Parts: sequence; C-alpha cells; structure tokens
Amino acid sequence: MSAEASGSSGGCVVNVTGSAPQSTGHAGEEKFERSLTSSKYVKLNVGGTLHYTTVQTLSKEDSLLRSMCDGSTEVTIDSEGWVVLDRSGRHFSLVLNFLRDGTVPLPENSLELEEVLKEAQYYRLQGLVQHCLTTLQTRRDNCWGCHIPMITSAKEEQRIIATCRKPVVKLQNNRGNNKYSYTSNSDDNLLKNIELFDKLGLRFNGRVLFIKDVLGDEICCWSFYGEGRKIAEVCCTSIVYATEKKQTKVEFPEARIFEETLNILIYENGRGSGPGSMALLESGGVSSGVGQSEEDGAGIGGGDRRVRRIHVRRHIMHDERGHGQQTVYKD
Repeated sequence: MSAEASGSSGGCVVNVTGSAPQSTGHAGEEKFERSLTSSKYVKLNVGGTLHYTTVQTLSKEDSLLRSMCDGSTEVTIDSEGWVVLDRSGRHFSLVLNFLRDGTVPLPENSLELEEVLKEAQYYRLQGLVQHCLTTLQTRRDNCWGCHIPMITSAKEEQRIIATCRKPVVKLQNNRGNNKYSYTSNSDDNLLKNIELFDKLGLRFNGRVLFIKDVLGDEICCWSFYGEGRKIAEVCCTSIVYATEKKQTKVEFPEARIFEETLNILIYENGRGSGPGSMALLESGGVSSGVGQSEEDGAGIGGGDRRVRRIHVRRHIMHDERGHGQQTVYKD
C-alpha cells in the first residue's frame, strides 16, 4: 500500500489512494471515504492486533470488509497507514483464514465459538455465521443425545429399562467390589472398556440408550437389553491364582461387545418381536476363543427367553516366570 503523509505536528493526514489529503479533528487519524482498490495490500489494526493481507482476500465475500475496500464504508487510517478497526482482535485471524480458504476449524470451547459468531455477524460474513450456527446446533444435539443416565438403585434400573423403547446397553463398573490385587493389564483393560462404552455411545447416538451402573456387584460387566428383557451379558472379570495368591483379572473382549451391541439393534423400533428375531440372534453363536456362553431365563420383563451369558476366560495363563496359573471363574 502506498501512503503519503502531510500535516503539522498537531496531526498527520494519510492518503492511501494518492488523492488530496483531508484534515480531521483527531491527531494522527483521518476518516477516509474513498476505496482501497488502488492498493494491493492492506494493513489492519484490529483492537491492537496487527494483520497484513490483500484487498482481494477482504473482497472475497459480500461483507463489511468488502464495503470498506470498495468505498461503500468509510475507514479510519492512522498516521502509519494502518486501517483501524475498533473490534477485539482475538478471533480476527480466524476471520481472515475463513476468507482465504472458505472454511476454518472452529474453537472447541462453546463460549469462544459464540465470540466468533459475534465477530462474523459484525463483519456480515454469512458463510462464517452459518458455519458457527450449524456447529453450535450439532454440538447441542450431540450433548443431549449422548446423555448417560447413572444408575443409583435396582428399582431405577428396572424402571428405565422397562419403559425405554430403544435397545439398552448397560456397563456395570464398580472397582469397589474388588477384594484382591489386579493383574498387570487389568487397569488398562478396565479403562479400555470405559472408553469403548463412550465410543459406542457416540456411534449409536439416538438409536441405543447407554446407561452406567457404579453400584452393582460386578467390577466390569456389560448387559444388553431389548424390549425390556436382558438379551445378553458379557462379564469381563475373573479370579486367577498367581504365585499362590488370588488376583482379579479384567479382560477387554472388544469384538464380542461390539457384536452384541449390533445384535440388539434388531430390537430397534420394536423390530425384535418378530418370529425370526431370536433365531437371527442365536445364529450368531459365540466367537471361538473369546469366551463361553451360558443361558438362563432371567430378564427384567420375565418370560421364557434365555439370556446369553459370556464369561471371558483363558484356560491356561502364565506369569512372568513362565509358571502356569490356575483360573477360577467368577459366575
């Protein structure tokens, strides 16, 4: 940008386009009403933060910034040739990047995202305004859809499962039930089970109700419900003997858990009441080498349908010295 400065010590007038300078009542600044199109580059002072860009970038969208460039809106220029904008400069880099690329990653923090929305509305950048509004709505929907009820009593659990029209997945996670020390990988596997629960909750958002039980009898156990009845259970905990003492072992049967979650989708929107639903579930069988399946007639709603109980187990395990370990299964 070319600039010519003139004036007395009481004030300096800057002319960006080369036309006759205009005097103002403020020292070091002038109100400038002509366009900036004769200049290729623009220096911007936004609330004290300095930015250097081009007229082409500022003119990409029909906005306040374009009107400043074509002369539709007057601008304030200081004695050093900086176009002064009386706005916070915190998010102006994001505004410029949106103009350059047509899209931009938005802040994760909701308050910061709302600040960006305010700036986009001020500069009349409709593309960025819509981007912010869509992201805010999506985050609100996901936050509501992924709400996880926390079970505090058996009566509450029965009420939620019996009245829910969606399939239900429950993770029972209660470290307080452990009477022994954990095996070396148990803490990591316990965390992996919790992380998988969160991922499944996001993936099947709106289709399956996910609930957590931190007061139950099991350390780590998954339960799957359809139409108010328990369909399957995957117990991830067992008791093992190692070096002549008992230890608690927690497994992470990711494939089995994911399979059972897919299985209960047949109960979505009441589709599990058909004559072929149980046959379809039973045809899945039990993955070889993952666990052993047991069946009984227990369920929230009663009835003669059986529950598949999968207890993850390994027949022989070895400690670090290669000694065999006897496994005691907790049923």
